[in-house]
Amino acid sequence: AKARLFLPPTVGVGQSAHCLFPLFMQSMLVGVSITQYAFVSPHSENMLFGMGNPLLDISAVVDKDFLDKFGLKPNDQILAEDRHKALFEEIVKRNKVEYHAGGSTQNSVKIAQWMLQKPHKVATFFGCIGKDRFGEILKKKAEEAHVDAHYYEQNEEPTGTCAACITGDNRSLVANLAAANCYKKEKHLDLDSNWELVKKAKVYYIAGFFLTVSPESILKVARHASDKNKIFCMNLSAPFISQFFKEPLMEVMPYVDILFGNETEAATFAKELGFETDDIAEIAKKTQNLPKENTKRQRVVVFTQGKDDTVATVGDRVTMFPVLDIDQNDIVDTNGAGDAFVGGFLSALVQEHALEECIRAGHYAANVIIRRVGCTFPEKPDYH
Repeated sequence: AKARLFLPPTVGVGQSAHCLFPLFMQSMLVGVSITQYAFVSPHSENMLFGMGNPLLDISAVVDKDFLDKFGLKPNDQILAEDRHKALFEEIVKRNKVEYHAGGSTQNSVKIAQWMLQKPHKVATFFGCIGKDRFGEILKKKAEEAHVDAHYYEQNEEPTGTCAACITGDNRSLVANLAAANCYKKEKHLDLDSNWELVKKAKVYYIAGFFLTVSPESILKVARHASDKNKIFCMNLSAPFISQFFKEPLMEVMPYVDILFGNETEAATFAKELGFETDDIAEIAKKTQNLPKENTKRQRVVVFTQGKDDTVATVGDRVTMFPVLDIDQNDIVDTNGAGDAFVGGFLSALVQEHALEECIRAGHYAANVIIRRVGCTFPEKPDYH
């Protein structure tokens, strides 16, 4: 059964969310006739483009001795240091492991593909891996997820990995970006065959994490989207992006049509830009009003807040959308919730659905993922 229509309170001006349908479509499609900007009905291969840091997620149940050996806390997220190098091979040798195609952007496009189901390869993904065993597994896992992954493969660094060391209900994550840091615009994105895939897309999504790797690649894609009046989406991803990569972030911002983030990332972004407010709705509004290249589309800002309402701008208003209820005992792992929300949102966006429907799809996807370990999902979504 179709979930009830949200009738949320709005900030500033009272308006029910179902009134936002025309406003959203105007803000996303102003100045372009539907026939001129028609999506292939209703969605087709390579419609959604993602680029980011591909990681092979390696999950295994370990014991306390394993955590102690590598100096890990039971529930933590860290970047691998030299002392963790042996961990990745050892976890594979010692335990029965599960492999999944991971990394923030790849997670999101994988979820979008899962929500859409057919046709396969609606989502394209670019990123860098190594020519090694983990790289081969990652390619196989992306294929199983029906994502059209085109990796830049190189020999200098091994494929990026993220080890999830599970003890009871706890999960200690150790990420080794390795090859993911080696993406080269001129050796991959600029190749004619790859750029043709970029041009095929109508919706683009890149997590802020990729600003640490190849901001020039992000800018090339963002400018293309702006020039062709397509939809370019980005994510604040983590507080450190706004703090330490503010310059490349703000260079891309004028091309961003839809910006995602959570409440912590939004607060840090606001602080770095001197917004002088900690009100999430006010931050969303100020972010929406930052300079923008393509004036045919008004920027949409979407901030999630965990179990609290999702905040979104549309037109000149800020609206709150309640998340789906869930029993706290059913929550297994919230790590992939943000990626899943974006994936659900994008699956509705490529079908030209209105903002409310995009957010509803995002909430559904996040609600499914937090009931499971890692960014994994059942065979098919139960979503209507």
